[in-house]
Amino acid sequence: MGNPSGAVTDVNMPFNYLMRKPQFALSYHRDQGKPNWVSWYLAPVWLGSTPRQDNFRADPELPAGWYQVGSGSYSGSGFDRGHNTPSADRTSSVADNSATFLMTNMIPQSPNNNQITWATLENYARTLVGQGNELYIIMGSYGKGGTGSAGYKETIDNGRVQVPTRVWKVIVVLPTGTNDVARVSAATRIIAVDTPNQQGLTSNWGQYRTSVDAIEANTGLDLLSALPTAVQDVVEAAIDNGPTQ
Repeated sequence: MGNPSGAVTDVNMPFNYLMRKPQFALSYHRDQGKPNWVSWYLAPVWLGSTPRQDNFRADPELPAGWYQVGSGSYSGSGFDRGHNTPSADRTSSVADNSATFLMTNMIPQSPNNNQITWATLENYARTLVGQGNELYIIMGSYGKGGTGSAGYKETIDNGRVQVPTRVWKVIVVLPTGTNDVARVSAATRIIAVDTPNQQGLTSNWGQYRTSVDAIEANTGLDLLSALPTAVQDVVEAAIDNGPTQ
């Protein structure tokens, strides 16, 4: 559905470095030690019975000389290693699931935000796939400073990983078919969510629904840029009011 930041695979673009993997694509910010956004596609072909690999690790595909956030970089911080592309969205093979544990796919996420609010939304997204849909999903974070189980922090890992203030996601829901971009219309369901990165959140992710336009205003991104402008103008201004479970 587009490259929202115009990211490129160029070491001279350390704040917007494009990484393409078979399982997802992302824009990486070297000096924040986390992705700006991660984008992936979810359909039955990606879902299977592969167990969670839990092999958190540095991403060897980062350019030489760049600091590699590692499996222990979040230790003692009070923040989870929060997946952007969820482990459970990539269970068709060991390689696919393992890819989600690369640290370039992680953000410092409040345990409540990660384990309750986002887990519920992720489960709902997979429910939509089970109902005959395919999804285009993009997730990201912005701001500096969040509250985890050990209190408020702006950075972790000796300042090498920035803690975001907000965590957002956009889900384009399409009945299974072909020519997906061309099929997006004013009637297409698009779920946009923007949550605080803090403790005390509940499973009610629906209360954080917003518009794509609002997320763009807060991040400077151009989301769903592959869509015709006339379609973007309509769908990006709307706030989803569909079911949440």
